[in-house]
Amino acid sequence: MRTLSVANDIVPIAEFKTNIASWFKKLQQSDHPLIITQNSKPAGVLLSPAEYDALVYRKSFLDSVGRGLEDLSAGRLSSTTELKQELAQRRSMQ
Repeated sequence: MRTLSVANDIVPIAEFKTNIASWFKKLQQSDHPLIITQNSKPAGVLLSPAEYDALVYRKSFLDSVGRGLEDLSAGRLSSTTELKQELAQRRSMQ
């Protein structure tokens, strides 16, 4: 995600509704999020589908790393040999 441009990436909701098609086109071309305001306060953020997917993937990855670090701290570790043995055992059960 690129840096937010205050001059170009913040729009009041009335202006957004009036020119919605052009704002969607701009969103796709700029790869910037669009901040929509209501009563001069941020009310929502509009992202392109690609940017949303990237954020979801990034969060999933970071959550997975966090769980791994928690396992490390709690001593829930397996050696490569132990892991291979467990996988072989699970395969033989199928």
